[in-house]
Amino acid sequence: MPSGSDAAAYDPLLALDDGGMAAAVAAPVDHRGRPARRGATGGWRSALFIIAVEIAERFAFYGVSANLISYLTGPLGEGNAAAASAINAWNGVSQLLPLLGGALADSCLGRYRTILLASLLYILGLGMLAFSTLLSTGDHQCGGKACPPSTLQVAFFYVSLYMVAVAQGGHKPCVQAFGADQFDPGDPEESVSRSSFFNWWYFGMCGGTAVTLVFLSYVQDNIGWGLGFGIPCVVMACALAVFLLGTRTYRYYVSAVSKKGLRARASDALAAWRSRRKSSPLPLPASQERHRTATPAPEFSTRVDEDEQEIVAGNADLIEQAKAIVRLFPIWATCLIYAVAFAQSSTFFTKQAGTLDRRVGDRLNVPPAALQSFISITIVVFIPIYDRAIVPLARRYSGVPSGITMLQRVGAGMVLSLVSMLTAALVETRRLRVVRDAGLVDEPGVPVPMSLWWMVPQYVLFGAADVFTMVGLQEFFYDQVPDKLRSLGLALYLSIFGVGSFISSALVSGIDRATAARGGSWFSNNLNRAHLDYFYWLIAALSALELLAYAYFSVTFKYKNKGALLAVSTSG
Repeated sequence: MPSGSDAAAYDPLLALDDGGMAAAVAAPVDHRGRPARRGATGGWRSALFIIAVEIAERFAFYGVSANLISYLTGPLGEGNAAAASAINAWNGVSQLLPLLGGALADSCLGRYRTILLASLLYILGLGMLAFSTLLSTGDHQCGGKACPPSTLQVAFFYVSLYMVAVAQGGHKPCVQAFGADQFDPGDPEESVSRSSFFNWWYFGMCGGTAVTLVFLSYVQDNIGWGLGFGIPCVVMACALAVFLLGTRTYRYYVSAVSKKGLRARASDALAAWRSRRKSSPLPLPASQERHRTATPAPEFSTRVDEDEQEIVAGNADLIEQAKAIVRLFPIWATCLIYAVAFAQSSTFFTKQAGTLDRRVGDRLNVPPAALQSFISITIVVFIPIYDRAIVPLARRYSGVPSGITMLQRVGAGMVLSLVSMLTAALVETRRLRVVRDAGLVDEPGVPVPMSLWWMVPQYVLFGAADVFTMVGLQEFFYDQVPDKLRSLGLALYLSIFGVGSFISSALVSGIDRATAARGGSWFSNNLNRAHLDYFYWLIAALSALELLAYAYFSVTFKYKNKGALLAVSTSG
């Protein structure tokens, strides 16, 4: 870090001085603001620090979200539909806030500082979440039943939960972009490493998630929720320490843009446009136009002074950035149903697993949320195979460094997601048939005589889909946005899952009201009388329609860096 007078004059972790560079995006610098040396900064050494931070952050986030439906329907006493809607709404906020976090990082704070501040807020929110479990009414009975949670406990819990959402909004888009910044896309070797980085990034993230789902879900279900929420707080504090240890090795890309914010720049652009309108001569009537003496066209500088010319030139770049973002919208929109399907793995899949025979041996009962670990395990197993075997083989035939294009990768994952939802619908249909045959329709507390291993295929298919779609979307939105807006690009990727969660919440709420009015909700608290299979069939049908639309837009999409990618592939 800079020290003394140097720190006062120059802070490379925040922004460049106005006279620092004329370019919109400076060459990378080290932690003291000096030009970064390739051998001393960046590369895999720096990226590993950042991957470790992401593993810990995902451990903390999934330590809260993966088993959240069990906490809401258990200690907080909410119904299935209400709990699923609450989780989807929270997930929606969690995945949309990165748009704000990414914009703040790209415009003023910088990625390093945003990660630092978000980590501190993360630790505070997780600590409050653990403390909220101590506000319960204890083991006292109310009319022979456990007392409902106090208003204070519920309010404190949701405030803490949304603090975690805000923290993730700053942390998530910046950490991944900061990690990818450690590789120079202009260097052929580092460009290939950057593509590989997205694979190993997701590998490490899912490794941490797998441990979370097995370990923390057991702690929460069998030991206590206070400890189950407290452990993620400790892990997040350790992650912050690791992040700070890598400070001297990082490369920092800092913008030399104006200190004015986005709103001020937009206002300047509008003012310049109005000034040009006023200074432009009004059109003459047709009769006068015929007799008007021809005169040279006035110079632009006679209508707009030098300051206004500078404003217009500076904001032309802003307009181009907006166009670059808008052209990604069709791809963004045609991935929303994938996010709706993704939302079911941590809500109804978990409740569904809770009704099955979960015994392994004589003593061990598998926690329902632990089945989600099969998604992460599939990713951890498949990513090395994909990165080391499939990509080199595909590269020989396609000439693309990543084997297949980013949008082809996303589309392959969407097909697997569709197959997963079809599988989930078939498994639930069988579960309901077993319930009827065993006479357990009105016995929701009795385990269904059907092994939980029946549900493993749908989780494995989801994991395989994530290897293609999740990683493909991350790389796509990082690569196809303007270089100065890469944090915002990754926030756009996350917003797919935020909006998808809101769509899922709206679907659940609407279907619940409509079907309950007819006498039998699809999401009844007694899952033996519910019809999750109908819901899964609906999502599968929507996924098929989405896939058709996606295929059209992906085929017609033109990559920003297509020429550069092909150049890299031929040089390798």
